[in-house]
This record gives sequence, C-alpha cells and structure tokens, in this order.
Amino acid sequence: TDFDSKKKRKVAEIYQALNSDPIDVAALRRMAISEGGLLTDEIRCKVWPKLLSVNTDDLPPLPAGKELREDNKDYQQVLLDVRRSLRRFPPGMPDDQREGLQEELIDIILHVLKRNPQLHYYQGYHDIVVTFLLVVGDRLATALVEKLSTHHLRDFMDPTMDNTKHILNYLMPIIDQVNPEVHDFMQSAEVGTIFALSWLITWFGHVLSDFRHVVRLYDFFLACHPLMPIYFAAVIVLYREQEVLDCECDMASVHHLLSQIPQDLPYETLISRAGDLFVQFPPSELAREAAQQQAERTAASTFKDFELASVQQRPDTVLRQRFRERLRGEERTKSVLTKPRTNRFVKLAVMGLTVALGAAALAVVKSALEWAPKFELQIFP
Repeated sequence: TDFDSKKKRKVAEIYQALNSDPIDVAALRRMAISEGGLLTDEIRCKVWPKLLSVNTDDLPPLPAGKELREDNKDYQQVLLDVRRSLRRFPPGMPDDQREGLQEELIDIILHVLKRNPQLHYYQGYHDIVVTFLLVVGDRLATALVEKLSTHHLRDFMDPTMDNTKHILNYLMPIIDQVNPEVHDFMQSAEVGTIFALSWLITWFGHVLSDFRHVVRLYDFFLACHPLMPIYFAAVIVLYREQEVLDCECDMASVHHLLSQIPQDLPYETLISRAGDLFVQFPPSELAREAAQQQAERTAASTFKDFELASVQQRPDTVLRQRFRERLRGEERTKSVLTKPRTNRFVKLAVMGLTVALGAAALAVVKSALEWAPKFELQIFP
C-alpha cells in the first residue's frame, strides 16, 4: 500500500541521516516532526539521544538503588507517585515485570535528582520518566532524562512554580492571535490556564491513554523548542473551539470541559498546526503579553542553551522550512494570520535567537529587534 511504501521510505531516510558523517541532526529533527514521527521504538532509541546531544557510547553505570534511597528527601513522594502510575504501563503487562520497571523508575528519578541538586522533584515528573524508560530502557533513559531535566524541563524543576506559571502565561496570547473570540470567552469565564498544567509538565503523558500518541508527541517535542508543548496545548483548545463556545461561560464549566482531553484528537494535524503557529507567532512576539511578571531566569536564559542550540542545528529552521513549503502550496490569503504582522524578516531572525534563548530571555530580545540579525550571526557562525 501507499502508506507502507511511504513508511519504508521514511525509515530509509532516518537511517541515512543517522549513518551520515557527521550525523544529520537537522534531517532527524525533520523526521521527528513530520507525519508519523519516528515510527518505531527501535528508531527512537537511536534518534532521541541525537536530538538531545547525548553520547550513547559513554553512559555512566547506574548506581545501586539502596544507597540512592537512604536519606533521600524525595524518596517517599517519588515512591507514592510511582505506585500510583499503574495506568502508564501497557495493559496486560505481567505484574512482576511492571513492578521491576517501577523500581527502575524510582532509581532513575533519584539518580538524576542526586546528581543535580539544583533540580526539584515535582509531581508529574515520573510521567515523563516512565515514557523514556518504556521506550529506551533504564540506562539510556537515565542519560536522556538528565539532559532533558537540565534543559527542556528545567523550569518545572525550580523550587517555586513561578517559571512554570510564566510558561502557562503564553497559552492565552497564542489563542488570542488565532481566535480572539475563544480568547475573550475564556477570559470572561475566568477559567485561567491551570487546566493545562498537567499537560505541560508531563508532556501530555499523564492525560493521554494511548502510549503511541504519547511517544509521537515526545518525538515532536524533543525535536523542537522547549515551549512547543504550550503551543500544542493552545492548538488543542483551538481545535475544540465549538465545544468551548457552546459551554456555559463560567469558570467551573469551562475548566471541566477543557481538563477532559479527548482521546481521539487528530494528532498529526495538530502537530502540524502547532509547528505553524510557532513560526507565525514565535515566543518573542508573545513575550510582552506573557510577561505579567518579569521572569529573570528560566532554563532557557542560561548559556548552556546557546551551546545546545548551536550543536543541534536550530529546530526553528526545520519548522520554518516546513511552514514555507506549506504556504507555497496554499494560497497565502488562507493563512491563519488574523492580525496585521510587521517586518516578518526581522522577526524570523529574532526567532532564531529565541530558540537559543528559550522562554524568558525574551525580555532582552524584545527590546532589541534591530540588532538581532547581527547578534544571531555571532552565536551561530
């Protein structure tokens, strides 16, 4: 069938990118974002480390669980959360196998926390870790989760919720750009953004019951800017426009509706749409609205992220390319732009910068549109 031949072609392209010297990370990103994502767990084991710049030849051995658990301040909470995580394991998995994996899950979490005392455990973290454990096994999962925790998830692992709230603050401005009516309805209902908290901090792992959908989203998020999950959250709300507008305009009703995530979402369409919105309304454009409080330090403002971004051949270029190709195919008039945009070129240059800086170094970026193109050239020679 046509689908099978497309799939075979994609597998071949992924292996070609993996085998090229140097490895073609930009192509791997494209594969992770484009339809179907990375297709199989076997491929994910090879590609996820590349998307996170993790060297798989040099994985540290895992420490024994016993020494990790003794006097660890998070142990009791982790234990409780992991015990409650039954539904995150494939249905029909034998109990003893599941219990073994739950022990590994506890060890991975405690190991990462012990090695990174600046990170604070949060409820929902185990939902992310279990996804990696089930796909790549404990040793590789430990290395990937550690990298992820010091980068994409860094803001959720602060001592306070301030940076997490700051990221949630991007949700309404994105919705407003695309559909002011839904935005105004949600504002009138005073629903806030807490309904999306568990989506964001577990990368939807906690709320989607089908594991295939979860790993498909992880392909996408690993290949993109750390703020992509909030764009995806916005796209889900926008997709449910009619249900939202038909709802009673009060906090309880709208919150109840939105926090029940439909399981039959058209994931590929929504992933595509989230990527397009990211390109049209990059974080730098939304920062002014999102920054009700100035966040001085989020994950993304640390210098490590410059390095990471340059090593990983900025994901935004991949998204932009896809978006441009699509625009050529459609008439430009049908584009989702609902508000006049100015000076796209400069803004796209700044976007390259935001991908390096991430969520809230944008305070700097937004006042500096003029020098951004020059600045970008210095970061990425």
